[in-house]
Amino acid sequence: MSDLTVHKLDEKGIEVWQYPARLLAGSAMCVQLEATFNRDLVDMGFTRFERGDRFVETFYADRWYNVFAVYDGDSTKLKGWYCNICRPATWTSTALRCEDLALDVWVAADGRVQLLDEDEFAALALSPVEREQCRQAVAEVQRLARENCLPR
Repeated sequence: MSDLTVHKLDEKGIEVWQYPARLLAGSAMCVQLEATFNRDLVDMGFTRFERGDRFVETFYADRWYNVFAVYDGDSTKLKGWYCNICRPATWTSTALRCEDLALDVWVAADGRVQLLDEDEFAALALSPVEREQCRQAVAEVQRLARENCLPR
């Protein structure tokens, strides 16, 4: 397994965060990475992300979302899935880049689904085609959640 750097970009392609990750599996269309949450406590209200939480992150070259399975520390206890609505990711052997489009879906371990950051998404300067891609991505994530088919 190899290490790479994840570059989180905003909708304009400007980097807002980067972090190290380890490649777990990959193909031309999809990569799965493992990363450790390296920030101080972030209390989202519906869950808490804590330093040391394990994220198994799945990025796609042809989908307008990614899926982060979030585990409590290094345990097998699943907190839930954080799904970013984003442009399709691009990657090389050393780096992954993904443009986040503000809209997120949280799926709790018990299956409850929440749509997040709709106001931030509405404020973005996106084309009608991109907005439709995002709406379709939300619907797909919600379907995967209902069918219990989100990646772990």
